[in-house]
Amino acid sequence: MSRIPTHTVEDAPESSRPLLQEIAQASPTGRPLNLHAQMAHSPAVLAAYSSLRAVIAQHGALDPKVSWALNLATAVAVGNDYMIGIASRFARMNGWTDAQIAALRKGTATGDTKIDALTRVVGEAAAHAGNVSDVTWQAAQQGGWGDAELAEAFAHLGLTMFTGYFLNYAQTASDV
Repeated sequence: MSRIPTHTVEDAPESSRPLLQEIAQASPTGRPLNLHAQMAHSPAVLAAYSSLRAVIAQHGALDPKVSWALNLATAVAVGNDYMIGIASRFARMNGWTDAQIAALRKGTATGDTKIDALTRVVGEAAAHAGNVSDVTWQAAQQGGWGDAELAEAFAHLGLTMFTGYFLNYAQTASDV
């Protein structure tokens, strides 16, 4: 059972309504997902989440296919089925095959060695409080990832961990 109330745009706290309305308008269903509807209970939580998403969208340089691989690898480490479902859906929409999504979910090779090296970095960071071994980091560098890309990967890690931890914390019911 969810621990935090789920809101509509109409009954959300006043400060959350504009952000929740924006999210609803961008949603294929025309309504916010449960995760957004629960985050709206605290305007600070919804604003933090929305800000992270907006900053990554505005300033991120990683291809969406890479971004969703990072999100999925992080979601697996966080251990939230709802977040794994969302990330899997968007990974599929951004070019990953079902077999590659299964590999990302298991932490095995997808056939794209460059992206695999970067997903290992975020997966290891998510599982070890941000710590990544030199071997894993150097493998990503040798795989072609530069410092800017490795730094940006942290933004995707942060957004997915924020979201996944909130989902675990609030015990949000999946609606995807």
